[in-house]
Amino acid sequence: MSEIPSELKCTKSHEWVRDEDDGSVTIGITDHAQELLGDLVFVELPEVGTEMSVDDAACVVESVKAASDVYMPVSGEVIEVNDLLADAPETINDSPYDDGWLIKVKLSNPDELEDLMDADTYDTETAEE
Repeated sequence: MSEIPSELKCTKSHEWVRDEDDGSVTIGITDHAQELLGDLVFVELPEVGTEMSVDDAACVVESVKAASDVYMPVSGEVIEVNDLLADAPETINDSPYDDGWLIKVKLSNPDELEDLMDADTYDTETAEE
């Protein structure tokens, strides 16, 4: 298992959130999630401008094994999507915390960040799986 950057917050469903300190966050899936999925072959991202709430299905990632929904860890408006993933979904496998991010969201309720696990807690929870 790889080390999760300490500044990230995570969900039980294996999404990570990076607070950009400007009212927005970057969202992706954890290294643990991409390992479980295997080689990613397709990513379906939402439209910029889409408003979403916590637990909404935000994206779909497909691997050679399965398709899996990526759920919104926070509420807000999608302000950017990672267009690189359309032609290179395997970027998530190679760099889940950097180049393999999925979407950027303008937060509608910043307090929701407090409901997420810190990296150490996530690491402990996934080690028990």
